[in-house]
Amino acid sequence: MRDITKLRCFTILCLTFFPTIAFSVDTLTLTQSLTNNQTLVSSPAQLFELGFFTPDNSRWYFGIWYKKIPVTTYVWVANRDQPLSNPSNTFKFDDQGSIVVVNESGTIFWSSNQTQGVNPVVQLLDSGNLVVREESNTDKYLWQSFDHPTDTLLPGMKLGWDLDANMDRYLNSWNNPNDPSTGAYSFKLDFHGFPEIFLWQNQERKYRSGPWNGLRFSGVPEMEPLDGLSFEFANDQHKVYYSFSEKNASLISRLIMNSTGDLQRFVWIESSQVWNLFWYAPKDPCDYYNSCGPYGMCDTNASPICKCVKGFAPKNLQAWNLRDGSDGCVRNTSLDCEKDKFLLLNNMKLPDSTAAFVNKSMSLNECQEMCLKNCSCTAYANYQITGQGVGCVIWTDELLDMRVYPEGSGQDLYVRLAASEIDNVASVGSGSGSDKTKQIIVVVAITVGTVIVLSGLIACFLWKRNILQSIQKGKTEQRGVPERSQDLLLNEAVISSKKEYSGESNLDELELPVYDFGTIAIATDNFSDENKLGQGGFGCVYKGRLVEDEDIAVKRLSKTSGQGIEEFKNELKLIARLQHRNLVRLLGCCIDMDEKILIYEYMENKSLDSILFNKAKCSLLDWPRRFNIICGTARGLLYLHQDSRFRIIHRDMKASNILLDGEMNPKISDFGMARIFSKDQTEANTRRVVGTYGYMSPEYAMSGNFSVKSDVFSFGVLLLEIISGKKNWGFYHPDHDLNLLGHAWKLWNEGKPLELMDALIDESHSENEVVRCIQVGLLCVQQRVDDRPTMSSVLLMLSTENAMVPQPKEPGFVTEASSMGIDTSSSSGKNPYTANEVTVTILDAR
Repeated sequence: MRDITKLRCFTILCLTFFPTIAFSVDTLTLTQSLTNNQTLVSSPAQLFELGFFTPDNSRWYFGIWYKKIPVTTYVWVANRDQPLSNPSNTFKFDDQGSIVVVNESGTIFWSSNQTQGVNPVVQLLDSGNLVVREESNTDKYLWQSFDHPTDTLLPGMKLGWDLDANMDRYLNSWNNPNDPSTGAYSFKLDFHGFPEIFLWQNQERKYRSGPWNGLRFSGVPEMEPLDGLSFEFANDQHKVYYSFSEKNASLISRLIMNSTGDLQRFVWIESSQVWNLFWYAPKDPCDYYNSCGPYGMCDTNASPICKCVKGFAPKNLQAWNLRDGSDGCVRNTSLDCEKDKFLLLNNMKLPDSTAAFVNKSMSLNECQEMCLKNCSCTAYANYQITGQGVGCVIWTDELLDMRVYPEGSGQDLYVRLAASEIDNVASVGSGSGSDKTKQIIVVVAITVGTVIVLSGLIACFLWKRNILQSIQKGKTEQRGVPERSQDLLLNEAVISSKKEYSGESNLDELELPVYDFGTIAIATDNFSDENKLGQGGFGCVYKGRLVEDEDIAVKRLSKTSGQGIEEFKNELKLIARLQHRNLVRLLGCCIDMDEKILIYEYMENKSLDSILFNKAKCSLLDWPRRFNIICGTARGLLYLHQDSRFRIIHRDMKASNILLDGEMNPKISDFGMARIFSKDQTEANTRRVVGTYGYMSPEYAMSGNFSVKSDVFSFGVLLLEIISGKKNWGFYHPDHDLNLLGHAWKLWNEGKPLELMDALIDESHSENEVVRCIQVGLLCVQQRVDDRPTMSSVLLMLSTENAMVPQPKEPGFVTEASSMGIDTSSSSGKNPYTANEVTVTILDAR
């Protein structure tokens, strides 16, 4: 007893004379409080810490962050919309037993407003949950922070509804990386119908998870449990929620709704001390809500990505042909209720299900019969896909936001069609109750007969084509035209890549609108100078209009251009199949009359270089716009390197190849120099080095070696140009002969990185954000290939304020062009430079 008394006296003494360490424990009683220099730490693992913090050194917040992780990462903020103006604040119990945050004058800035308990205490748990409970009861919580999430979902948190308490728990983004106030993006579960989760931008749906099918969300086929990480979805009359848990104590994971509208799952990598971006959404054009409209199906492996369900046709054919599928599709044939049949669609993301009817015990056959008898029913599916399938879901409205996944993903969906639409294809169910075996026999017979007839037609077509080719060969040789016909050129450009990489050769899926020369000439006013948008070594770009209020950009390759048939075919093969919000869209092409013309979506603000390096226009690029351009370009490049169907190296990343739409959103263009890598290929070598001086990496310019890290180098140059408003090649400084990279490196070592920033950038910038971008840019342009980060790491460092950013090493090519004996005065795109017997072709001002 005497020892215990001594221990208590010592504790009281510490609390009195050392307040900064007074609450390095996990619990606070009714009579205790926390001030700015005090924290609670969860126990026993001490994973989380609670206290006051300031993200911008001007406003103060009370919240929770990881204690054990060196990268400061906030997971919950109490007073996110009521910041405190100075550090003299207190966290405590008020007279009613609620926990509150007050300023120095006692004004309440946040309160839990929980029910009064007997001798309440507040405790920070190792789960990251801040709870208020009665001192004698450790299991029942009077209030918990897990019921009031901000932007982060931690293991054990529930995203969704407590229906008994009418409580909705959802994620809401920060306003920006330095401002925890409520942002524009939220991730909310809708419990109506067949529950699913939506990503909202204010009042607009941006992404949908798809309903939970027993194993995963229908719209997240890659959702597989990690070692030590499992997922749960509960749905009954009391609750509807999604949650995940960590069974492996060494695994630390979190799901966040970030300030730029991306849902991201991070996993902490202890060995490298970084947050690894494990998964994110929306990740491609098909992830965006209802991108192909009613009864439209989105498929990133097809070109165009939107197609109508069989039995439907585009509602707006002109817009559909120009790759705008938002109007969706309409039926070819009206329904006839019980005479209708059902078309089976495999590997589908189920349609928007919030208005669907659900029966958890009905069989699939019973589901079909119910749908058939209800003349308003448009489709049905299993409620869950576990086992042989369980339950019934019925849709009675238009089918929205459907997506096709690769084989083995998604689930089966049965769509109602008029019987005449599917008499010649496999179908299930009808009003007549006909025998299934007869149906199968008829279908097989028709299929075999069709195959025989088609085989004969194909053989006849090939025989005639060979004859026509022989005739055409003589004609084209007389005119000096390439031996292969224009049709073959287009077919090879548009078809070969899909056949080569996926085994598919369906011409219908790969069709790209082909326009005759007369149509393009009319659209551009016969390629008038008034419509000319720009000119480079390839030829000219013109503004045109194909349909009313639909502007296009027409890229006409010059007959004397160094960019010939191979580059033209390369761009057709690649960009026609790439779909991402930060890549320019190819709308069609023209190969009529020996012309090589590409038709793109029109970008109102032209190329980045036309504004960034123009003294009269560069003031339009304030810091938020520049940062958006940096991050958008990084997302587009990450898609090329990692998330597209095959890995693509652009090889010509520069300011003139970044186009800006009406809202200054960036889109990567010009894939004539791009190269395809297999998924396991990391680098290649070429003796024909093409690109633009000032952007090419050292290993590529000097030895012809290129990889994803070559694009990273080019991106780093571009990033530093965007920050400084200066070109790398041709940069001049009165105090030295370094180029922009060398100048940035010099300022970094001198501790003056902000001097690199364009003087025309207004006060809208965050100094921490600018410095972080400069640091990332210098990491990208490091001399050694292995030192440069991947684009996934680049995007993480750019978009996460508290991500650990390594110190950069010396960049490559830090000298001025003149010191290398290179003439940079010409912009013709044909200046030769030879090093190590590798011919380098400069393609500047393209």
